[in-house]
Parts: sequence; C-alpha cells; structure tokens
Amino acid sequence: MHGSRISALGHYQPARVLTNEDLAEMVDTSDEWIRSRVGIHSRRIAGPDEPVDELAGHAAAKALASAGLTPADVDMVVVATSTAIDRSPNMAARVAARLGIPGPAALDLNVVCAGFTHALATADHAVRAGSSSRALVIGADKMSEVADWTDRTTCVLVGDGAGAAVVEACASGEAAGIGPVLWGSVPEMGDAVRIEGTPPRFAQEGQSVYRWATTRLPAIARQACERSGLAPADLAAVVLHQANLRIIEPLAAKIGAVNAVVARDVVESGNTSAASIPLALSKLVERGEITTGDPVLLFGFGGNLSYAGQVVRCP
Repeated sequence: MHGSRISALGHYQPARVLTNEDLAEMVDTSDEWIRSRVGIHSRRIAGPDEPVDELAGHAAAKALASAGLTPADVDMVVVATSTAIDRSPNMAARVAARLGIPGPAALDLNVVCAGFTHALATADHAVRAGSSSRALVIGADKMSEVADWTDRTTCVLVGDGAGAAVVEACASGEAAGIGPVLWGSVPEMGDAVRIEGTPPRFAQEGQSVYRWATTRLPAIARQACERSGLAPADLAAVVLHQANLRIIEPLAAKIGAVNAVVARDVVESGNTSAASIPLALSKLVERGEITTGDPVLLFGFGGNLSYAGQVVRCP
C-alpha cells in the first residue's frame, strides 16, 4: 500500500459578480450589515444555463491541465455536491462524460459543506487500497439555485463555484501527501443546516452553527493535525470551510496555527459549500502564497453538522 498525494489543483467561478450593493436592491440589507455579520463583500452567481456539472468540469479540466494529464489518465471521479437536482446520472458521471474520461468509477458524495474533505479522504483510501491509481476529486455547488432570495439572513451568504484536485499514488518510498482523515458528525443537530423542500431551499440556525463551529471544532481540528504528526504551529496554511468570516477567524485562532496563512476567500466568493475548500486552496497556490511541500490543514464542516479534516502537502 502506498500513500497518495495531491498533484494539481484547479478552480472555476462563474463570470457574474453579485455585490452587496446589488443585494441591497433585492432584499432589505446593506453592505455594512453584510460585512459586519459575515465579512462577505461579493460572490459569483451562475446563470440558468450553467449547471453544476459544467462548473465542476471547468475546474477539473484546469486541474488536469496543471498536472499535465489527459482524461484517459484518470480512473476515478468523485464529486462532492449537495445541489444536484437530478438523481441520475450523477454529477461524477456527467463530469466524466464532459471531459471524455473513459470508464472511471464515478460517485457523488453529499456531505454538504464538508463534502470535499470527505471526498478527498475517499479517494485517498481508494488509492491506498489499490483500487484507483489516479482520481479527480471535485467540490462543486450552485448554491444560488437553492437560495431563498427573500431571506436576508441566508441569501447574503451564498455563491457558486467549483474546485478540483488530482489525487494519485505516491512513488515508492515517497512520504504520503494526504494525511489521515478525522471525520464525524452530530446527527441529532443535523437540522441546524438544511437544504430541503420542493423546490429545495437552504436554511440554517445561524447561532447554533456559530456556537458549534467556534467551541467544538477547534479541538477536533487540532486532533486532525496530530494524526499527521504535526503541531498546529507547523502548518503553513489553514483552509477552513468558507462559511462566514466571523466563524473562520476565531476558529483559526483557536486551532493555534500561529504561523499559517488563513484562507479568507469567503470575502470575495461567499459560501460555496463543497466547493469552498478546493476553491480557496487552489487560489492560494495560484497566487504563490503557499509552495510545494507546505503542510496545509483542510477542515470542512457544516451540513448534517458533519466535519472532516486532514493535513495535505501543497502540490
């Protein structure tokens, strides 16, 4: 059994930018109200002709190009999403068809905002077990499609986008680039974050989520570091689910990653659910804020009150 590593990343966001000022013309809110409560100043919104699998396909194609690979080099596609409207074909199969990937294992995971870190662990396990040699792991969500645009407490949060990672086996003797996952949930509190109904709509108990994230999760995130044999002070970056700047900043501080770059992509992208971690990570790499081999904590949390985190090495 060999460990796995992330060899390349890619991300994609729709062209349309929705600012706080734009939202103030749609619902009773203001730029000051939004910034003071969630720290967001803009988000990207997909059009009606931009389905989730298109967002995912663009991000995946960018990751493959960055890795110098072709679709034929991939034998597994895992898509984390909670905004798939159709039940079949699933998003992974649709992305594989878009890219021309021949005969991959194709599966979707719905763990909402913790989806990407769950999907990354699933691909890592498949590579370690020998059932995959190279996987595409994608987080993609179109939250604008499930938003209640009359509810100022939730519609100000959401954005659309996708991020992708190429995961492949490490060479013999090479240290694993994806650390052990620490994952779990609080199912009895699962109703605190919901996407339900017909048509489906996003809703949450904001104060319950805030208290859980800022009081219960720091110790769990530190345990994820311990599983990789690192102290939080050893981290070069921390990429948390981009839920709300008022959650990200205190959570990052309580983890104790005093030397780390903290991803704050939520400010310009909003909450993109399963896309938020790979989107933010890909941008950090693209801007050169972290470099090859740097240890990075990825930590997803949210819907179902699920969480999953692991330390990865920057590609």
